[in-house]
Amino acid sequence: MKSLQILRTARESTMRSIGVFVRDVGNGMLEVGHNSLALLGLAVVVTLAFVAGRPELRQQTETWALGWLQERHESRAAESDDLTIAAAEPDAVERATAVNPKELTKQQAALAKWISRRYNVALEPIGRLVQEAWSIGHHVGLDPTLILAIAAIESRFNPFAQSAMGAQGLMQVMTRVHVDKYEPFGGSHAAFDPISNLKVGVQVLRECIARAGGLEAGLRWYVGAANLEDDGGYMGKVLMEQDHMKRVASGTAVPPNAPLGVRKAAPATPSPQEASKTSTPPETNPSPAPAAEQVALAQ
Repeated sequence: MKSLQILRTARESTMRSIGVFVRDVGNGMLEVGHNSLALLGLAVVVTLAFVAGRPELRQQTETWALGWLQERHESRAAESDDLTIAAAEPDAVERATAVNPKELTKQQAALAKWISRRYNVALEPIGRLVQEAWSIGHHVGLDPTLILAIAAIESRFNPFAQSAMGAQGLMQVMTRVHVDKYEPFGGSHAAFDPISNLKVGVQVLRECIARAGGLEAGLRWYVGAANLEDDGGYMGKVLMEQDHMKRVASGTAVPPNAPLGVRKAAPATPSPQEASKTSTPPETNPSPAPAAEQVALAQ
């Protein structure tokens, strides 16, 4: 019993000793901390006082601090925008099919503005297409308004349009039929480049006109209706839209919402395959021509 009491007393004495030691150590560290902070504060005050008395040092310090903050800001911005910066292409604008409208002639600018409003497309890319149609048309001997009218009827100036049968792009050329014509432009995917598609479409159109012996019959070949009695009004729509565009280019006011009627045209010159058949002129108000067989017979 006496031994237990002695052990209990010894344990209590040990615990008190440990408590005193921990308390003394804590107080010592606190005192050292206070003294250290006091020394640090004193050093800061002395440094600031010294720098304040030296304008050149103050300016250098401010410049260094501002530079450090700027570097930190840029570093964090770079970390958060890595993907955006990696994807940035300053030269991408050079691939855009667009032109400053101020670079167009008076005729081209008037027509580009009218097409832009009529088909709800941006002026700059339409201006580029109008400019290209003028260049190609004069080079191959076709009226630029005819080229643009075909693009309007075929795709409404959508360079990514595609029919159920595979006619693609601005001029709705049958890509699989005219793969060879896209080779100079890098391959069949050029069908979705509006300028390349325009050039190939004009090439196909010229072949159709030459094979059919005239413009109106050539348009029937272009739409794939050479062997059909009815082209669904396609030829009339193209010619009417061309009439609108010619008037706009000549300075005549044509409402952008002018109805897309069907111009009455002379009977088409029969193609060699249709020589033994009687041509039937388009109906006065036909249903739209299917774009599925667009230019499929041009080869």
